[in-house]
Amino acid sequence: MSFADKVEHKAEELKGAAKEKFGDATDNERLQAEGAAERAAAKAKQAGDHVKDAGADVKDAFTHRTS
Repeated sequence: MSFADKVEHKAEELKGAAKEKFGDATDNERLQAEGAAERAAAKAKQAGDHVKDAGADVKDAFTHRTS
């Protein structure tokens, strides 16, 4: 997983969290919901990043073994 993708996904999470907090502060339910949805989507992407990284680590462990 590229570093740029990881940074982008974290930025999306922070943007969603900010939108959700702004919705909380202004009592705007639509912004709260949009922010929560954006944050959840970004967290799902981050989970996918972790799975891809783990898969790459396992592959590397088997292909770079020294016997």
